[in-house]
Amino acid sequence: MLFISDLKKIILTKDTTCPLNYTMNLIGTKWKPLILFHLLEGGLRSGILQKKIKGISNKMFTQTVRELEKDGLISRKVFPVVPPKVEYKLSSRGESLEKILRSLDQWGIEDVQN
Repeated sequence: MLFISDLKKIILTKDTTCPLNYTMNLIGTKWKPLILFHLLEGGLRSGILQKKIKGISNKMFTQTVRELEKDGLISRKVFPVVPPKVEYKLSSRGESLEKILRSLDQWGIEDVQN
């Protein structure tokens, strides 16, 4: 069984020796930081989370949350009800990005004012 810590070592040594490149490969798409940012306040149902992200298609939303889940940054919980209820929340690994995400948000607030 391959653990996330093993995966980190493989990615960091095989694909790149630059930690920033490693990080950007995990969260550096158009939609990933937005999804992660909206989950900082707690878990959200799939439909509510998707509505918070203006302009994302159903296909791209699904693809992005699957990648984030595969990378261990979010978790997905399916409730056995009709209609189906799916909730996403940050994993502890995803929560470790809070400082970065809030810094990006603050930078945007300040830059818009200049």
